[in-house]
Amino acid sequence: MPTPAPIEYKDAPPAVRAAFGNVIYRKSSIPDLRCALDPLTKEIVYLAVSVTNGCANCIAGHTVTARKAGTSEAMFGELVAVTGMANETSRLANGYRVPVDAMFET
Repeated sequence: MPTPAPIEYKDAPPAVRAAFGNVIYRKSSIPDLRCALDPLTKEIVYLAVSVTNGCANCIAGHTVTARKAGTSEAMFGELVAVTGMANETSRLANGYRVPVDAMFET
């Protein structure tokens, strides 16, 4: 099945414009952190969150962008392993209702 050509907002039907509008609104509501994190770090964070949320489209898109930003195969593998371990240990701690250590409370 061929991949459809991209659609420009001005040429899109109303349903597609509504979807575009939702994405544009969400992107505009994200704080601008361009000065705080480099592009590779941002994509690694986006990728970790995408893996955590199980969003196949997000994983695919952020994998491509992270690779373009310099993520190696080793970095990708470690990212997925650390993300999986963090998710698993967090679920276990929540399940066992492990209290927050006093030294970490603010």
